Amino acid sequence: MPASARAKSSRRRTTRRKSQATASRWRRVGRYLWSNLRGPVGQQLAAVGLILFGLLLLFTLAGLNSGVLVNAFARLLVFLFGWGAYLIAMLFVALGLLWLRHLVHQPMVWRWRPIIGWEMSFVGLLALTHTFLRRYGWYAVEGGRAGGVVGWALSVFLITSLGSLLTLLILLLFTLLGLGLAFDLTGNDLRAFFRRMKAALHRPQAEQALPAPSPAAEEVRQLSPGVALSPTPARRKRKPRRSRKSAPARAVAPSTEGMPPISLLHEAAPLGMVQEEIERKRRIIEVTLEQFGLPAKVTEVRQGPTVTQFGLTPGYISRGENGEEKRKVRVNQIVALKDDLALALAARTVRMEAPVPGRAVVGVEVPNEQATLITLRHVLESEAYRRCEAPLCIAIGLDVAGSAVVADLGKMPHLLVAGTTGSGKSVFIKAMTVSLVMRNSPEQLRLIAIDPKIVELSRLNGLPHLLGPAITELEKALRVLRWAVVEMENRYKKLAAVSARHLDEYNRHAARRGEPTLPRIVILIDELADMMMLSPEETEKLLTRLAQKARAVGIHLVVATQRPSTDVVTGLIKANFPARLSFATASQVDSRVVLDMPGAESLLGQGDLLYLPPDAARPRRIQGCYVTDEEVEAVIEWWEAHSEEPMPTSPPWEVEHTPQQRPQALRLEGEGEEADYLERAIALARQMGSISTSAIQRRLRISYPRAARLMEEMERMGIVGPQEAAGRTRRVLLPPEEDDRPPWDE
Repeated sequence: MPASARAKSSRRRTTRRKSQATASRWRRVGRYLWSNLRGPVGQQLAAVGLILFGLLLLFTLAGLNSGVLVNAFARLLVFLFGWGAYLIAMLFVALGLLWLRHLVHQPMVWRWRPIIGWEMSFVGLLALTHTFLRRYGWYAVEGGRAGGVVGWALSVFLITSLGSLLTLLILLLFTLLGLGLAFDLTGNDLRAFFRRMKAALHRPQAEQALPAPSPAAEEVRQLSPGVALSPTPARRKRKPRRSRKSAPARAVAPSTEGMPPISLLHEAAPLGMVQEEIERKRRIIEVTLEQFGLPAKVTEVRQGPTVTQFGLTPGYISRGENGEEKRKVRVNQIVALKDDLALALAARTVRMEAPVPGRAVVGVEVPNEQATLITLRHVLESEAYRRCEAPLCIAIGLDVAGSAVVADLGKMPHLLVAGTTGSGKSVFIKAMTVSLVMRNSPEQLRLIAIDPKIVELSRLNGLPHLLGPAITELEKALRVLRWAVVEMENRYKKLAAVSARHLDEYNRHAARRGEPTLPRIVILIDELADMMMLSPEETEKLLTRLAQKARAVGIHLVVATQRPSTDVVTGLIKANFPARLSFATASQVDSRVVLDMPGAESLLGQGDLLYLPPDAARPRRIQGCYVTDEEVEAVIEWWEAHSEEPMPTSPPWEVEHTPQQRPQALRLEGEGEEADYLERAIALARQMGSISTSAIQRRLRISYPRAARLMEEMERMGIVGPQEAAGRTRRVLLPPEEDDRPPWDE
């Protein structure tokens, strides 16, 4: 090859390498810029840019700025939205400010209702503007008058189709509906507003001086500083009723006469860390954050039985040459150091609560070196439990501050419990059961225990509150749920007969007439996964129906599972169980299934739980109560000795119901034809000598579930034998008859 050709080829290779190196360098720069733009600093710059763009657009619309591109965009907005172009410009500024607040100060939750509401009200106002100005001849959009093209098009279309008066009415209602969605107004809010207006109009001009609050009210105010107590005027005393029988039965906690004594339960132990341990861990937390350049101070300490919560107040970071500029430490920067704090404290796990509701601190929950056992008696003797007057008040445990936590099962109205094996689910259910029977007699409360694991809730056998022995067979468990639905429908009929809306109102009516009252029923299910494996569709259907309707008639569900996966805790079941309680889970995915958020995977086990009430947005960390088998047996023996009626040996769900007695939800499809199908299946079995479910399905041309039910009915009647081990064919026990020919063979 000539030298000139080699030189030219070498130059080409050099040029190619340079171009490749330049392209690679630009790609690296692009990736670097893109990663920075996607990071916190880039998003903050984008938010500031959006604010500046909105201000520039606003100045341009006001005639204070000139520019080709901005002017063109401003004219386009004026053409489309008219006077609404100013709102669009202010919207850019507001979005930038909200985005910046979301990144720097406090994360925001974007919801669809306010967004849709503002859009509806904005479009409605544009159309209303054009409709009102139509009478002056401003049909066009010249100069940005009226509501732009959007308002003009909607207004002209409605006026042409419906007329001016109906158009004004529709647009006004459309705008008001949008404002209601934008401000999250409901019908109850409007009714409350009109009641306040009516009260203000009818309020007398001269009001009498109200008396000072009582010492009891002052004590409650000191105990609950967040609750505002308004003084109430003195009321005239009423004479007590002479006849106890005619007095309505109020839904309050029963009297202590005849209830088990608290001495049956074990006493409590002291809580929390020692002072030296608290000071050492406080210094470790502050020094660790200081090493990462995040100054913060521990301003409060709340000692709990299992964990101690250290309240952190973020400090300020100095910037600039002289350190005059100061920036407060962001909360998410502290939360990001959770693992580093756990390493410095030599703790198994550290949980952050940022911020703590009601206090301007970041909560760092550190496990105690030695957990304290929380007895059930500790919570039952607390002031919170004494103040709870609900019949179904249950003891949950102590929070991170050592305060007792109780809840009303009647307001939940159903509870979903989840957690791994050994995390404390069964102990919690037994403690909840003991707390219920400590303030309710068998006439006031009935319990149903479903225990597929056999060894946990079976210890409750002998308690007079039980409607029957603990159910350990899964087939009987489904029968119990079917009976519960039947009982629910029967109770609704009784409530409808006296025009009562709920169980308390019915019982008051029955007490006035001297009739027996209806007890509340609590159904305890210790393992939902086993029932879902046996019959998922029927189990889901029965649980959902009970959860949707049973509250008003006093039937409540407590469902526990150790496998909180989506095939066990389905979306339909979870939607009807607003109250959730999660012990330690195996993964973050399981925590999200139960609580719709992570956190349960970092619990310590042995009763450490997160409780999410139906009216709360975030769960509350609690150490659950512990009750021993000896305590449970002592309570059962006390009730056996003092109760007039023992636990029934023949449960009500053992009674078979005819198709006419079953509620509509539990009847088989085509129940009127069921007898005809049964006769045809018996004739087919006699003819064939051996029968299977699939054969019934094919020959009778019915669904497989219906064929299986016919097979079960023939086995109960003694027509066919049990399923043989070799296959699914069953032997027919009746001799064949000559006249027993199926109708399709005629």
